[in-house]
Order: sequence, then structure tokens, then C-alpha cells
Amino acid sequence: MHHQIDYIEFPSSDIAKTKSFYATVFGWKFTDYGPDYTAFEDGRLSGGFTTDRIAQPNGILIVLYSNNLEKTKTSIEQHQGKITKDIFSFPGGKRFHFSDPSGNEIAVWSK
Repeated sequence: MHHQIDYIEFPSSDIAKTKSFYATVFGWKFTDYGPDYTAFEDGRLSGGFTTDRIAQPNGILIVLYSNNLEKTKTSIEQHQGKITKDIFSFPGGKRFHFSDPSGNEIAVWSK
């Protein structure tokens, strides 16, 4: 575990909307630590969402994996996510970018 990413925090403008979005679209589990912070577990990595920072465009890009890129994209669109870069091919697969309800840009890829 030395020098490996252990935890990641995202800004959130609305904890309730953030939890609903990621729980519904990706199946993440949450533990609340007061009204301004929630921790998540995605089954592999853990992290949190906090209201003490604002999402910055063109910041660090987190990339999630999907077994079904089209289905994930549709689910994101149906749950208040916005596609910021449509599906495109790159060496090794395909991916797209979206912004969550708080404005964080995240990518999703598949082989």
C-alpha cells in the first residue's frame, strides 16, 4: 500500500444530490459524517465528498471503468449528470466524460 492512492475527496455543492447520483448510477455506498461530509465506498476505493471546496473545471481527471459504456452514459444522463465529451476511441478502448451534479468532471472508459 506504500505510495498507492488510499482515499480521494471530491467537492460537492449538495451532499444529498451527490449521494443520490452516485448511489443510483454507480451503486456506491455512503457513510455520513455530519451535514457537510459523506464518505463513499465503490467496492475497490474509498473517498469522500465535502462542501468545503468548489469543483474546478479542468482539474484532476478521475477515470471510472464500465462493462457497458452506453448503459452507464444513459444512466448518467437520466440522473442529472451532463455529458461533457461524448464517447470517443483511444488506444485501448473508448471513453466519455461527464460532470456530476456538483460540477466535478469524471471520465468513464471501457475496452
